[in-house]
Amino acid sequence: MSALDPFAVEVIRHGLSAAAEEMSLVVVRSARSPLLREAGDLSSAITDAEGGLVGQGRDIPVHLGAMAYTVRELLKVCPAETLKEGDSLIYNLGILGGNHLNDVKVARPIFVEGRLVAWGLSLAHWPDVGGTWPGSYFAKAVDTFQEAMRIPPVPITSAAGVNRGVLEMVLHNVRDPVSCEGDLMAQIAATQAAERRIRELCAVHGTQGFVDAMARLHDLSEAEMREAIREIPDGAYEGEDFLDDGRPDGSPARVHARILINGDEAVIDLSGSDDRMQNFCNTTPYIARSAVAYAMRVMSGREMQQNAGALRPLTIVTRPGSMLEPGWNAAVAAGNHETAARIVDAMFRAMEGVIPERLSAGGPTTSGLLSFAEPMPDGGWRMLYEVHGGGEGARHDRDGSPATRVHLTNTSNTPAEMIEANYAIRLERQAIRRGSGGPGAHRGGDGIVRSYRILCDEMWLTTCVERTRIRPYGMRGGEAGQPFRIVLERAGVQTELQGKANLLLKRGDVVTLEGCGGGGFGAA
Repeated sequence: MSALDPFAVEVIRHGLSAAAEEMSLVVVRSARSPLLREAGDLSSAITDAEGGLVGQGRDIPVHLGAMAYTVRELLKVCPAETLKEGDSLIYNLGILGGNHLNDVKVARPIFVEGRLVAWGLSLAHWPDVGGTWPGSYFAKAVDTFQEAMRIPPVPITSAAGVNRGVLEMVLHNVRDPVSCEGDLMAQIAATQAAERRIRELCAVHGTQGFVDAMARLHDLSEAEMREAIREIPDGAYEGEDFLDDGRPDGSPARVHARILINGDEAVIDLSGSDDRMQNFCNTTPYIARSAVAYAMRVMSGREMQQNAGALRPLTIVTRPGSMLEPGWNAAVAAGNHETAARIVDAMFRAMEGVIPERLSAGGPTTSGLLSFAEPMPDGGWRMLYEVHGGGEGARHDRDGSPATRVHLTNTSNTPAEMIEANYAIRLERQAIRRGSGGPGAHRGGDGIVRSYRILCDEMWLTTCVERTRIRPYGMRGGEAGQPFRIVLERAGVQTELQGKANLLLKRGDVVTLEGCGGGGFGAA
C-alpha cells in the first residue's frame, strides 16, 4: 500500500465521486415521479466488493449512511459466488442494512475481467409501495405489514435484460405503476452508468491498482476520523431529545445519547432511548448508525470523505426492543427522517458544553411531510409527496437561514407550477413565516408558510411532521423557535391537524403548513 501513487489514489477518489454524481443525474433526468425529478429524494453510492462505502453523490445523508451497511448485509443472503455479470437486485427490506420500505434499492455487482470489484447502489423513494394507505405512510401502523409491500432481494436484471416476472409482481402491488416503472428503469440505468465508469477507472489504473486505491481511501478516512476524535476532550457526555409523541400514553418519546470519548475512539450508546413505539416512528439500527456517522462528521469540524474507514473508530450501541432496534416487523416509515433526526439533536445537545462552535441550535429536523394521493377515474392514483423546511438553528457566529432543510435530509420542494400542472391542487400562498425564529445573540431562521387548495372531490392526505409540540431548542442561552403548525380550513372553519395523521380531504379544503423557526444561539 505504501507504494501507491498518492496522486492516482486522489484521481480515483474523485472518479468514484463523479461516478456516483452521474448516477444521481441519470435518475433525475429519467425518472417519472416529481419526487425524484424535482425534489431529488434519491441517493447513489459505490462500494467495494465487500460492501464498504467508498463513493457517494451529493445526496441525502440519512440514505448514504445506511448504504454503508447495505451490501454487507445483502451479501449474507446473496453470496458473491451466486452473482454474474449483468445481474442487478431490487429490494427494500430494512433488515438488510436498510431504510423504510418506500426507499427501494437497485444494487448492481460490477465485474471486471470476471472479478467482482465494486457495487453500484441506486436508492430512490417511491411515492407508493402499496400498503394500507395511499403513499404507504400509515400513522397508526403497528407493524410493517400495514405499511407497504416488502421486496426481498430478487434479480431485476440479468445479462438477458429485465426480469419481466419480477417487474410485473412489483407493478401489480403499487398504486401508480406507470411512475414506479419509470423510476425503476431510471435506477437500473444509473447502476449501468456506474458500471461503465468503474470499468474505465480499472482500464486506466489497472484492476488491482483500483482495488488497492479503495483500500487506501478507507485507511485515510479512518486516520482523519481518529485525529478529529482526539481533538475532543476525553469524557462521557449525555444528551436527549424528544419526538412529539410515541409513548403508550401519547406523551413525548425520548431519544438518548451517551457519548464516551477515549483517545481516538468514540462509543455512542443509544440504548437509553425509549422502547418500540406502536406507530410508524420506529427505525432500523442502520438508520441510527447513519445518524451517528453524520453527527460525528459534523462535530469533527472538518471536511472528510465519509466512507467505511471513517466508521472504524466508532462503536455504536442500540438496544433490541427499543425504537432504534425494534425488530424486523416494526412499522418504520417515519423513522427514516423523524426519529433519526432526534439522534442528531440528542448528540448535539450532549456536546453543547464542549464544542459549541461546531454546532447549531435546533432547526426543522423533520421531513415536514404532506403526502397527497389523488384517485383517478381509471382506478389508478397520482401521488404528491411534498416536504417542507423551516428556519435553520443559529450558530455561534451567525443567524440561522430561513426556509431551508437541515442535517439528514436535503431534498427540495416541488415548484408550484409543477404541482398545479400535474395535480388537482392550487398553491394559494407561499411565504416566509416572519418572526418564527427563536431570539438570541444570533437569531434562529424563520420558517415557511404554504397553502394547498383541493380542486377535486376527494384527496387522501398524510401528515408526517415533528416539532409540532417539542419546539426547536435554543443553544447557549438562545430561545426556542416556534413549532410547526398544520391547519385545515373547511367551509370557513379552521381546525388544527395532528402532526402525524391520515385523513380524507374534500373539494375546496385548504391545508396550510407553517414551518418551524430555528432556535437562537446565545443570550439575547
